Parts: sequence; C-alpha cells; structure tokens
Amino acid sequence: MNPIPSCHVVAMPYPGRGHINPMMNLCKLLASDTNVLVTFIVTEEWLGFIGSMQKPSNLHFRSIPNVIPSELDRAADFAGFVEAVHTKMEAPVEELMDQLEGLPVRVIIADTYIPWAVKVGIKRKIPVVSLWTMSPSVFTMFYHFDLLKENQHFPVDLAERGNEIVKYIPGISSVCLRDLPTIYFGTGQKVLNWVLKVFDCAKKSQGVMFTCCYHLDTEVTDALRALLPFPVYPVGPLIPHTDIAETPSNAPNYIQWLDSRPRKSVLYISLGSFLSVSSEQLEEIVAGVRSSGVRYLWIARGDTSQVQEASGEMGLVVPWCDQLLVLSHPSIGGFWTHCGWNSTMEGAFAGVPMLTFPIFLDQVPNAKQIVDDWKVGMRVKESGNETMVKREAIATKVQKFMDLDGDESKEMRRRASELKETCRLALANGGSSASTLNDFLREILQSHC
Repeated sequence: MNPIPSCHVVAMPYPGRGHINPMMNLCKLLASDTNVLVTFIVTEEWLGFIGSMQKPSNLHFRSIPNVIPSELDRAADFAGFVEAVHTKMEAPVEELMDQLEGLPVRVIIADTYIPWAVKVGIKRKIPVVSLWTMSPSVFTMFYHFDLLKENQHFPVDLAERGNEIVKYIPGISSVCLRDLPTIYFGTGQKVLNWVLKVFDCAKKSQGVMFTCCYHLDTEVTDALRALLPFPVYPVGPLIPHTDIAETPSNAPNYIQWLDSRPRKSVLYISLGSFLSVSSEQLEEIVAGVRSSGVRYLWIARGDTSQVQEASGEMGLVVPWCDQLLVLSHPSIGGFWTHCGWNSTMEGAFAGVPMLTFPIFLDQVPNAKQIVDDWKVGMRVKESGNETMVKREAIATKVQKFMDLDGDESKEMRRRASELKETCRLALANGGSSASTLNDFLREILQSHC
C-alpha cells in the first residue's frame, strides 16, 4: 500500500509547450516523493494533449475551460494570446481551487509568466514559488530593465546601435544590445509591458526556481541570490525523467534510420514548435542544407511541403520525434536549433554542439550564451542585423559545423562533452540540482499551512 501524502502542491504552468514540459518534468520529480501530492492545472485543450501520458499516481490533472486561444494557432496573435492568459485564466483557476478537496495546499508552483498566481496565493495565504522556464541570464535582463533606461539603452534602433556593449547588468560581464531579448526592440515591444508586469508580481513570490543547473550560469545565479529577497533554486536541466540511454524496444522509424548512419554524421534540425521562419528563409535553409551534402534528420511541423522536397538519400523529414532520445543517439553530430531554452538544455545535457538560428524573445540571448559563453556552437547568422541568410552561406556553415576533423569543430565538441558532464553531475545524487530540489522538498514538507 502506498503511503498517504502529507503535502499538497498545486502546479500552474503557462499554457505553452515550452512551459508545460519543464513544469511537468519538475512535478514528476516532486511526485517521486510519495509524501507529495501534486495537482497540475491546465486548460481542457491541454488536458487532451497530455492526459494520457504516464505519470506517478500522486500527480493529478485538473482542468479549466478553454478561455484562451488554442495552442494550435496562438502564434498568429502572440500579443493577444499573452493578454488572454493574463486576464482570462485567473477566475476559473480560483473556482477550481475552491473545489479542491482533501489535503490543504501547502505551496503553489506557478510559471513566472502567470502573474496573477501570486495574487491567488496571497489571498489564500499560500506561498507561491515562481518557475522560470528561460535562462537565469534572461531573468536578470528582464529584472533589471530599468538599468537599460537609466543608461539610455532603451529605446534604441538596433540598426544603428546594435553593437553597443552593456556591462551594468548584475552577473552579466558584457552583452551587445543586439543580443538582448527581442521584446526590447521593434514589434517585440508589443508584449514588453506584460513582461514587466510579470516581474512586478514575481517580486512578491516566496522563491524562484530555474530550469538550469548552478554551474551553467554561476555568476548570474550568485548575483541574483545576493539581490533577491527570497530563495533561488537552480534545479535543472528539467529533462524528461526517464532513462534516455535505453532505446525503446519497438524503435520508431527515425531511430531505425539513425541506427544505419555513421557516428556523429547526422545534423538534427528543429526550428521549434511555436514561431517559425518566413517561407523565403525556409526555402534558403532547405536549399542550403541539401547542397551541403550533410546527412540530416529534420523535424517539420505544419505545412511540410517545402521541407519534404529536400528529403532524399541524405535526409529524413518527420513531423515529430522524442528530441532527447534523438540528441542522445550516437549518429547525431550536431543540432540546428532555434535556441528555445528547453532545446538548449537538452542539447547541453546530450553533449551535442549547436548551430544557432534564434527567432524571437529569449532565443537571441540563448544563442549568444551557446556560442560566446559556453563555446559549444556556431551561428548561422553572422550579424545580428542580418535579415536573410542565403543558401550558399548556409551550405558553407553547415559543412564547417559538421566537419569532425576541423580544429574549431574539435574544440567545440570537446567543450560540449564537458557541458554534458556538468549537467549529469548536477542531476546525480548529491549533485547541485538534485541537492537543491531536495532542499526545496524538505522546506515544504516541514512548513505549515
């Protein structure tokens, strides 16, 4: 007979795949302690997406009505979707909280991008811990937004001042303006006020969790610990809680395809599940990758006709894959990524060098971290102001990136292996991330409602 849980945690993820996944992985880790009951709140649409997934018996799903635009087309009006999350979800979540029976809620873990969760916790006298699903560096960039204004770095025209250096953000030694999150500039500013509101609320929480291990962003984490009035918990990478070393007995077709390719010979390409490149840029990418002569496995969602034209003897195009399983396959020699933080963490955990092609928001500073700070990648775009990368440049860059004998490539792969070891040690028993999560569990189990 399983022990009866003594601590009830409510999880409130932001309704987007890049946020749902790390929150789910965190909750599975928390629910591995049988003393903990986790209630995971999502919309009815998201319950349909994840309701059948395997999970611990003490992790329960509860849903609210679909009061926000669908996940399937939220990219069409990103600003409108953000506004709906901020204004439409609070009331039905409050109603659901009133309906929860049994064990009183001990703590709420809410995505930082759900600012009203802090108000819900304050009203009910329940502590709220914020889960930040982007990098600690991006957290401090947003947290210290006022410093940009004080130093006359907002607003600016990147075409004129993009190469100017910022050296005053705590924990970040230096960064070019063009490598800051895109919502500071141009059309990205449509959601800037929402993000600033998020941080006003986050400052009232009782802690913040980072989906990154301490040693991947040490200076920033230390600076935030010295600054913030509440605990900082670096508990990542929050990867799927499975044994990725084991390939499923009934291997998918893409794994069978990888099994027949030479070691480190395949470029894995994924441009993300949310925003995408223009049709014109995609055409150049397809042509460039194909003419590079490099083997590739390409994840193409939605209308895949352009990408399917590139498939042939050297490539395989599929609509979905188990990304971490693919990245951990010995045939994978590189990862073309949009630099979403979850993908960045999975690439680091798998020890795979990354070819960066950021599109929006935090992806730009993530690319800078991959290439300049960790030195485990190369940029597809050489200039931050470059609007279109042509096929010839893409072909040349892909060839250089996948050249296992090149000096730059060898050094990049060596550092990627070191990054992999850093992540594995952090997640192992006694490692920094595992110990931090254990500390958090001990705190909530010993606290009182």
